[in-house]
Amino acid sequence: MEMLGKIRRMYFRDKLSLHQIAKRTGLSRNTIRKWVRAPEA
Repeated sequence: MEMLGKIRRMYFRDKLSLHQIAKRTGLSRNTIRKWVRAPEA
């Protein structure tokens, strides 16, 4: 869950692209896209 929060913060607050987040985290763009689009729990 910590990674999910970090990714959402990078995308929404820091305005990083999916590609930039993928490079920083080592995760695929598809995974990041899925997590960003998922409703917050």
